[in-house]
Amino acid sequence: MIETIQHKSIRWLDITNPTEDDYRLLLDDYQFHPLDIEDCRGTNQRPKIDEYDDYYFLILHFPYFDNGNKFIRIREVKIFWGKDYIITVGKAHWVVKKFFDEIQEDLSEGDEDTQEMMATSDQLLYHILNRLMLETNTLVQRVGSEVDLINYDIFNRRARSIIEQISITRRNVILLNTTFRPQLRVLHMFESGGIKGFVDPEQIDMEDYWGNILDQYQKMFDSIEDFGELIEGLSHTFDSLLTNRTNEIMRVLTYFSTIMLPLTVVTGFFGMNVDFPFTANRIAFWIILGSLALITVVLIFFLRRMTSNR
Repeated sequence: MIETIQHKSIRWLDITNPTEDDYRLLLDDYQFHPLDIEDCRGTNQRPKIDEYDDYYFLILHFPYFDNGNKFIRIREVKIFWGKDYIITVGKAHWVVKKFFDEIQEDLSEGDEDTQEMMATSDQLLYHILNRLMLETNTLVQRVGSEVDLINYDIFNRRARSIIEQISITRRNVILLNTTFRPQLRVLHMFESGGIKGFVDPEQIDMEDYWGNILDQYQKMFDSIEDFGELIEGLSHTFDSLLTNRTNEIMRVLTYFSTIMLPLTVVTGFFGMNVDFPFTANRIAFWIILGSLALITVVLIFFLRRMTSNR
């Protein structure tokens, strides 16, 4: 399905779930390179920007939460960028579709700010990327909040719940890191002047705009690296807490076993069906019970003293 926004000489085509007829239109009407069309057909492409004589082809990756609102997924944004057009192809990020609908509605109402966005293809591309950056930043901040929540709950919640939360957050942080790192090189090409664009620099200096995109992305990437270090530290801290709790439990069980062992031996010894001295004496039971109590007190005192001297 092809939807089109036209403002003066600038067009934005959004092609959702493209068919072979749509790909043929791109080849015939816009003369795009066949390899770019193959990239549009495929998935799991690497982030890149290909430069041609009259257009650029971009593949960028941006994250989103799945339907369960728990795990982060990555969706590709594929963009053809020419002098008088922007074409977004495929199952684009939902933000792109939402922004497309907003632009279409605002233009129908004569919104001047939206008309300014559509003044050149460079400006339109900037606003598309900026909207994606804002949504991505919201997602990154949410991941940061999850790390802070783990930091707070690590001493208060059950171990099983914390282990699950740490595992999910660590997976999300790793996925974000592996997504952002290779894409930084692509965005650096804009800010460094490697990508010239189509607008006249004397008319609009896009370098500052591209620099803003790169700054936002670099800031998010730095935050993700910090989250990675924090989640690793929290994981080690939690492991230490679990180890300490296990040691405490084992120490209590050891104390209990150490105390019960001699008592079991004594009671087992007198439980044999043979005659013992004083067994006919009425106070024999209390003598044995007192001896067991004495043994217990001595062992407790001995074990506490050993523990305090360590």
